[in-house]
Amino acid sequence: MKNRFDYDLAVLGSGDAGGEAALIAAKSGLKVALIESGKWGGSSLNYSNVPFGALFYATQQFKNALNGAKFGLSSTGLRYNYPTVNNWKNIALKRAKANSKKDFEEAGISCLHGRGHLLSSTEISVNEQTIRAKKIVIATGASMLDTGIKIPTDIEYWLPENVLEMIRPPKSIFIVGAGSTGCELAQFFATLGTEVIIADIAGRLLPREDEEVGQVLDEIFNKEKIKVLTQSRVIALEKDATSKKVIFLRGGQEKSIRVDQVLMCTGNQPNIDIGLENAGVKFTQRGIDVNEHCRTNVKNIYAAGDVLGGHSSTEKALIEARAAAADILGRGKKAAVDYRGIIRVTNISPAIAEVGITEDDCIRHDSKYNKVIIALDSVQKANTSDNMMGFVKLILAKKSNKILGGTIMAPHAGLIAQELAIAIRYEMTTYELASVPHLANDWSELIRVACEQA
Repeated sequence: MKNRFDYDLAVLGSGDAGGEAALIAAKSGLKVALIESGKWGGSSLNYSNVPFGALFYATQQFKNALNGAKFGLSSTGLRYNYPTVNNWKNIALKRAKANSKKDFEEAGISCLHGRGHLLSSTEISVNEQTIRAKKIVIATGASMLDTGIKIPTDIEYWLPENVLEMIRPPKSIFIVGAGSTGCELAQFFATLGTEVIIADIAGRLLPREDEEVGQVLDEIFNKEKIKVLTQSRVIALEKDATSKKVIFLRGGQEKSIRVDQVLMCTGNQPNIDIGLENAGVKFTQRGIDVNEHCRTNVKNIYAAGDVLGGHSSTEKALIEARAAAADILGRGKKAAVDYRGIIRVTNISPAIAEVGITEDDCIRHDSKYNKVIIALDSVQKANTSDNMMGFVKLILAKKSNKILGGTIMAPHAGLIAQELAIAIRYEMTTYELASVPHLANDWSELIRVACEQA
């Protein structure tokens, strides 16, 4: 009798979540199909983490060199060549195997390029063919949120996924949205000499982060001549012969600014227009509903990554993909999703890393807590490197002083936060963490000092 299934598992989306789930399943002996409508490897590899990481590193070297005079280093006549900088990004993408399906194929995965659409709980149409799979993982990611901004069809604007493909930086740019992506790109363009305006409807930069982060970042952006427009809602774009006109509301008044380019960083919404209703999968406009094993209400269908909605990160997507794959392989009892210790990083200078809960979370849930905040110059590394802008903030359980969360605004914040991730995961107290030896005259001393002051 012919098997009614073509595959043991079909995965929609080859990004962080989908690619990980497909590889785990294939390496465990399942017959897997991976369906991708865009570039193989998804957004993190092709459009954000890898290309921006390469460009950010290059521009930071340029920025450090420009600021070298105080250390006795001459930067007279220093300039950059953007085509060469851009070429470095392309080298990094090539090394990372961007838009490559080689690793998937070498793992024995059938790679199908096209838009996958659910016909039932076991059937997926891809281009003009239909495949049948015993189990399905949905990892279709997210795309730009519809903001309601009036934009004529003849006006071109940038999105985070195509801004890094520019030939040269514009003379001026208006960035809509002051979340992590907007702030990262604002500083990136300012370092290249672009006049930058960044606007958000919220009352501060990085509105999802603790208030102190927005305050310090506002001071940094002011020093870098980045114009910040908080409590500003962009309502329309217009075009004239030489520039783009951004129209926005601020303080109850309509205002406008002319710039060379506009960049939309307004956040994402899950890509759920894939026939979920045909398969009986429950979802809302915020994303797909799943349990602790990333299983939907349909027992053979799972979902992971940005399509679930909520905070977007590679780390979160990988955790969800591994939980889903473990359940598919029958190992799910001990492999439920555990988000404790996930680090959220904004790649600016100085870097911002958050782990665990924030003070805003505690206030929202009326939780009792302790907190401690120390400035960067609490450790000698700040003095020897002349990095004074930033802080470390710890959120602690009221009675036990167990570490519940932390915010770090400092060079190498992501690396420093790894220590807090372990402490949160294993419920360590400030005393226990402070007693761990820390390297003297290093940024990691910030954690020891903060814990000792708790």
